[in-house]
Amino acid sequence: FAHESGIHTRGVVVKPITFEPFSPELVGRQRKLIAGKHAGRFGIKAELTEAGFHPTEEQLKEIVTRVKELGDKGKTVTDADLFAIARAVMGKTFEEKIVELSDLAVVTGLRVIPTASVKLIMDGKEYIAAETGVGPVDAAIKAIQKITDSLANVRLTEYRLEALTGGSDAVAEVIIKVEDRDGNVVSARGAREDIVMASVEAMINGINKILSKRLRRTQT
Repeated sequence: FAHESGIHTRGVVVKPITFEPFSPELVGRQRKLIAGKHAGRFGIKAELTEAGFHPTEEQLKEIVTRVKELGDKGKTVTDADLFAIARAVMGKTFEEKIVELSDLAVVTGLRVIPTASVKLIMDGKEYIAAETGVGPVDAAIKAIQKITDSLANVRLTEYRLEALTGGSDAVAEVIIKVEDRDGNVVSARGAREDIVMASVEAMINGINKILSKRLRRTQT
């Protein structure tokens, strides 16, 4: 009673008898829609809706893309993975994506100073900065702050990392709080297999939230 394929899941949701000759509850089971590389928008949306998530079409498109990327790598996408991705994507400020990540490269090692090079796009222009830190996450966040300092000038006040499932390829969910010079505080999330990417995503989401909040204030 587990269904993954896009057309398959749509058929099951719309007309269960199409693929289920009898109700799963009759044998003590429940229907399960699986998020994976064959999953479609309809099935993923149905699973998210059941869990209380209501993404926009644009947000759903990105969620599906990320799920398929994980599936293509051979990873089994759990409910926890899917919901973390949804929280990260739905936490973005889509209408005011002022700062976007264009590229990221990190270097770390036993006898190497952790270094990160970040390329961001702001107002259609590319900006590049490199920084060192106590680790690749610290270096990447410092590089982002270096580029956005004149625009946002935010500091990281809280950082939390959660590995949602077992294994070295587990989806990592990063939850942060950032504060600007005016005392505005926002929380943001990132969810990726790569801890550095999850951290960078969360930081950029936080900066965009701060900037959007300022923009709305000036327009009122």
